[in-house]
Amino acid sequence: MRKGVFNRGGARRGPLVILSVALGLVLTACANGVDPPRFAHGSEGAPDLIVDAVWLARSWVVFDAPLTDDLCSQVEGGVTPGVHRVVRFTVSTPNIGNADVFIGNPRDHVAANDGMFEFATCHNHFHFRHYALYELVDPATGKVWRAAKKGFCMVDTDAVADRRGPWAYRACGTKTTPGYQGISVGWADTYNKHVGGQYFVLDGGDGQDPVPPGEYLMRITVNPPFTPNPNDPKDVACPFTDANGFCHMLKESRYDNNMAEVRITIPSGVAATGFGPGSQDPPAQELIDADPHCSPHPGGVVCTVWPTAAQPQ
Repeated sequence: MRKGVFNRGGARRGPLVILSVALGLVLTACANGVDPPRFAHGSEGAPDLIVDAVWLARSWVVFDAPLTDDLCSQVEGGVTPGVHRVVRFTVSTPNIGNADVFIGNPRDHVAANDGMFEFATCHNHFHFRHYALYELVDPATGKVWRAAKKGFCMVDTDAVADRRGPWAYRACGTKTTPGYQGISVGWADTYNKHVGGQYFVLDGGDGQDPVPPGEYLMRITVNPPFTPNPNDPKDVACPFTDANGFCHMLKESRYDNNMAEVRITIPSGVAATGFGPGSQDPPAQELIDADPHCSPHPGGVVCTVWPTAAQPQ
């Protein structure tokens, strides 16, 4: 169910320049019709991103879904148009650290040619590279299937239990509209299972092998370790490294808590309502393959807020 529709904005810098930067961002944001930042916090310390395993485990559902040829997720995922069996799932990545994930305006990173963003033609905005990795794993063989999700935009969508301040980041930005990306301390960036790309195709309709019925692991990693691809001139950035020498796009206080795994069952057949815990939460038709993370709409960049996860007892 939709909670609201609005534009997003926010930013954060070091302790000595917060006031001047915030003032500049307010003036820029107002001039461009984007909400200004509401709060800047966590100027010392480091962020700590995790994957909400509880929400992931209760969200997944297997069903037959019509995927048409005008959906960005279908185009970017190489999915042939038509009805496909998929497993959909929600991914929420809270920042439980003591500093914001601060990205700022994607256009600044593109101008600096730092390899952090790439332009997504279909979505008409910039996608952050190496933000999250979605994998469906056969535990018996180790075989891995990729998801349709290709790009990410970091914004505050949900307050988590230990929220320590109001939201700050809510604008992805486009080629012409400035963005203010990040994840505030005590907030999460959530991709609901009903939106574009939040699925694995199970019937081979995306060019991968079909996924046979059985038990699988759904593995989600935020800020995953990676090695730059020497054959891709756009994939050269390695801003931070962990103790094992792998690259990460974002600096964190720790990298050993960035992955969540849940066991799921792929059945041989599914009912019309689907199979899995997420079948108890059917989508409104207009939300299927919508994009809450700032899809282009007439009049500007519009984003959607989704319901928050249940708070720990």
